[in-house]
Amino acid sequence: MTNAAPTTPTRTTALVVRAAGTNCDAELIRALNLAGASTNLIHLDQLTADPSPIDSAGIIAFPGGFSFGDDVASGRIFAMRVRQHLAGRSRAAVDRGTCVLGGCNGFQILVQAGLLPGDATQSTALTNNAENRFIDRWVRVETNPDSPCVWTQGLDAITDPDTAMLPIANGEGRFTATDETLARLEADNLIALRYTEPVNGSANRIAGITDLTGRILGLKPHPARYLDWNRHPFWTRLPAETKTTPPPGLRLFQNAIAAATEAGLSRVAAN
Repeated sequence: MTNAAPTTPTRTTALVVRAAGTNCDAELIRALNLAGASTNLIHLDQLTADPSPIDSAGIIAFPGGFSFGDDVASGRIFAMRVRQHLAGRSRAAVDRGTCVLGGCNGFQILVQAGLLPGDATQSTALTNNAENRFIDRWVRVETNPDSPCVWTQGLDAITDPDTAMLPIANGEGRFTATDETLARLEADNLIALRYTEPVNGSANRIAGITDLTGRILGLKPHPARYLDWNRHPFWTRLPAETKTTPPPGLRLFQNAIAAATEAGLSRVAAN
């Protein structure tokens, strides 16, 4: 009887797209690598000149930060370049199963580029916090179990409010939309993540939304800052059994990699 050859692992390729002013790319790379992806950092200039890497990516991620110094408006310059050069190709990738994430400034990029909620026009916005000040703290959140969002699947099972937290750090985190758009987001369960209490004046306490495919997620909190239990503000007081599972931030990235892998968007890992 011969021994079976060892299975060669496969890994999903993730693109982290940066530009001048982005400053959360390193933590996003760490999150994706820890979750099991093979991650490539690519400059927006390089990707707009040659968008072909999108065609083989299982995940595309837009980091937070202050892209282009938030000149004109937060995320505006980055978003216009995505809309002009990358939006169509990105939508085609999503149709094949690619998962897309925009965190904080990246969320602003996705909505201004028309990738969220997904109707190719900008129907939502993120503007100054109601307090007109920068907010930097951990907040309690809840996920929508009926949302199609692949990133947040299963996170609604975290019922401990002290565990279901994420850090935010923004001055323009208030989600706004027309009454018609809000009604559509509610009806289609596209609100993937909410604050459990008023945080920054966001309509309907919205912290993150998805598209109809469930593969694009934009959110203001930073899940990449919750990959280790000891990053939690009072992690030593969390139940011991809770800390035997991956933290919610890491699980979010693991979910996306599992969805991309299931869609066949993985390759044999390099030796």
